[in-house]
Amino acid sequence: MTYWIAVDGGNSKTDVLIGDVDGNVLAAVRGPGSSPQTLGVQPALRLLAELFDRARTGAGLSGPLDRADLYLAGVDLPEEVEAVSAAVSETGWARAYHVDNDTFALLRAGTDEPDAVAVVCGAGINCVGRTADGRSARFPALGMLSGDWGGGQHLASLALWHAARGEDGRGPATALAGAVAGHCGVRTIAEVVAGVHLGTIPKDILDDLSALLFTVAAAGDPVARRVVDRQAKEIVALATVAANRLGLRDSRFAVVLGGGVLRAQHPLLHEAVTEGILAHSPVAEVCVLTQPPVLGAGLFALDALGATPRSHSALRERAFSPAFATG
Repeated sequence: MTYWIAVDGGNSKTDVLIGDVDGNVLAAVRGPGSSPQTLGVQPALRLLAELFDRARTGAGLSGPLDRADLYLAGVDLPEEVEAVSAAVSETGWARAYHVDNDTFALLRAGTDEPDAVAVVCGAGINCVGRTADGRSARFPALGMLSGDWGGGQHLASLALWHAARGEDGRGPATALAGAVAGHCGVRTIAEVVAGVHLGTIPKDILDDLSALLFTVAAAGDPVARRVVDRQAKEIVALATVAANRLGLRDSRFAVVLGGGVLRAQHPLLHEAVTEGILAHSPVAEVCVLTQPPVLGAGLFALDALGATPRSHSALRERAFSPAFATG
């Protein structure tokens, strides 16, 4: 039997699967984030080695597998892909390897279409695209350095920024002020700012402000709605620029949306994104990925191994099992 390992290594969590060429999942393991950009290449590989060993033990296998497909956050530039690929090739995990950015795994998980674009809006934001003839489109995805805007962390910071300016008069009044203060258990944004600065309010309480922003926007607050509208425009810009680069504008192609912000399908954001993409590409098919992106890494492994369509379908069906999702 031919066996593969698939990895979706994000900033906050890593999913590892071991399966066979028939599409059976033999082991599924979840661990902490394994982005080489955050941890460094060698620390990231040590973490992945631990997860791989756990998965291989769970699958009842030993020795190198036939194929390893690793899709990792922070592997954005060609130089980074090359460096991580070289390091992975020395691990002895498998006889053949492929390494790339984790947004490609999300794309593959979301569609079997050969022409496709994927936008992820989770903690950060990124976009990739591919065509049937092997061309691809991608962005550096290095935050403000490369012109990026949005993602959950950015939206959370903007919720507090607008709340602070709305309260002290530097900006327009906004319901975000009361909502953010209440979320942090105090009466004013001034107390939030002082508490976070002095350490009496934990910084991680601010992580949920992205979801709060959407709640306030849905209630009609114009400041929050403008932020959501800007996020929608940024997602549309990424998808349409990628489609233009690949010559797909007037073609039938898939647009896969993923990441926590897009997966939530907040109506204001989701409707604006869908309308914007379809205004640019009327025959595009827009979908939201609900399955774990590591499914895409597994499907890429099956693609490379020449597996049958039945094997691909079997793997997709098994993506709904508790073992696959949690490990």
